[in-house]
Amino acid sequence: MSPTGVPSESAASPAWHLDLVAGLAIAGLLLPEAVAYSGIAGLPPQAGVIALFVGLATYGLLGRSRYAIVSATSSSAAVLAAGTLALAGGDNAMRAAVGAMLVLLAGLCFLIAGLARLGGLSHLIARPVLRGYTFGLACVIALKQLPHLLGVPEVHGDFVPALLVQLVAVFAQVKPAALATGVLALVLLFACERVRRLPGSLLAIALGVAASAWLAARGVVLTGPIQLALSLGWPRWPEPGQWLPSIELAAALLLILYAESYSSIRGFALKHGDAVAPNRDLLVLGVANVLAGALQGMPVGAGYSGTSANEAAGARSRLAGLIAAASVLLLVVLALRWIERIPQPVLAAIVIHAVSKSLRLSTFAPYLRWHRDRLVALAAVLGVLSLGILNGLLVAIAFSLIMLLRQLATPRLSVLGRLADGHDFVDVARHPGAVPVTGMLIVRPEEPLFFANAEAVLAQARQRIDADHALRRVVLSLEESPDLDGTALESLGDFAAWLGARGIELRVARLKDAARDALSRMALPQLPPQALEDWSVEDAVLAPSLRSSSSVKGTPQ
Repeated sequence: MSPTGVPSESAASPAWHLDLVAGLAIAGLLLPEAVAYSGIAGLPPQAGVIALFVGLATYGLLGRSRYAIVSATSSSAAVLAAGTLALAGGDNAMRAAVGAMLVLLAGLCFLIAGLARLGGLSHLIARPVLRGYTFGLACVIALKQLPHLLGVPEVHGDFVPALLVQLVAVFAQVKPAALATGVLALVLLFACERVRRLPGSLLAIALGVAASAWLAARGVVLTGPIQLALSLGWPRWPEPGQWLPSIELAAALLLILYAESYSSIRGFALKHGDAVAPNRDLLVLGVANVLAGALQGMPVGAGYSGTSANEAAGARSRLAGLIAAASVLLLVVLALRWIERIPQPVLAAIVIHAVSKSLRLSTFAPYLRWHRDRLVALAAVLGVLSLGILNGLLVAIAFSLIMLLRQLATPRLSVLGRLADGHDFVDVARHPGAVPVTGMLIVRPEEPLFFANAEAVLAQARQRIDADHALRRVVLSLEESPDLDGTALESLGDFAAWLGARGIELRVARLKDAARDALSRMALPQLPPQALEDWSVEDAVLAPSLRSSSSVKGTPQ
């Protein structure tokens, strides 16, 4: 146990043999997926294998999480495919070079974000956006894998209706042997889910390789030659007109990878009582992606499926990731020719099985039950299905921010009253037992005051004041406003002057320190220091009049 009470890594890993077993299991699970994800990205198989080794080794040596498994992910592979297609077209050699350049740029973005200590960057993508995006992305990935499962020509693009039209057009070319292979692999993968620690993907691949000669004779396509190129070499830099879209794509990879990685790392850290270091993770992921880009590999992140599989396999420390990296290297050295004989329908089945966990409608049930963020999740799904993987994500993020600004900018002002002659002041509209204080108006903005809503909120307060000519005091409770921007301060100054001209006293209650400091620096005559010192609404209600206080100021006690 560490001095802070958090279980230390050494205390949490009493048996290294558990990490050995977990590392071997993870290597067997992730190596086939890495080859399959290369197909999603439109890159040669070695790109996924290189990324897997680099991600496992780098995070195992430099990372913090005991369970995180850093490798290629389906979401980043899909974004990379869209980016390379946009920048390089159908030229496979050019796409590989552009892909390496985008991965390298994404790694540099990670490093810059880590040095700038932007560990909260993933919060730009709200969870409903991430879940909706993942659902839509899983639909696109599954549809684009169907041709490999059916043995028909590939489909192109991200627009789902267009993908469906292309699939219908080539459906007559289905190869029965490929379809049977893919369906049997899917059945095996889903059946193995019921047996803990049984590596379904490894079993499916072993059976596929054993039958590869028979399948190839019946027209089933195999993975083909894998040429590993581990020599360091800088990828080609963007053309003069491609810098901006390249940086945009790299930033998109950063957002997707870190949102997925941080949610996985943080989720398992909370589950096991471990500490998290988001800025360190940014730097480590940056190093991993720079190395992957330099070695012509795919982008890497801490995917949830690999991380959860690592925990389920019994891992106790980062040693499991290092053992998995060594196992991958050993498999590539000793069994590369067997990996080349994996039937493509089997790889397609592995990908479809991997993304099927994201295709559950129950993911959206909480938002429907809570009546929260339903439109945001739906916008993310529809954005990906209709606008493509990258544009859909960006539109969903923008839509979530617009909805947030809309909520914050909507003026909501509650009138408070005393509840049951006690010390609590609550909204009179929601609590019939709350009674307004005679001669006073107590109001509370329900959103933080800032430039988009300050004028409208205080305009509502003016309307209520004009409707009551017996008011002597207005109490403004700013408990929802941690700070005040320039527009909010000017609006409050105008409001205080407007009340002063009518002989109405203003007191501001429940101020946070930053907001109090800002109002104090304004030095408004209508808001002397004692008008800002009420720690509760009741203090503001019971405080003596500022006029009476000033009239006795200086009187000997």
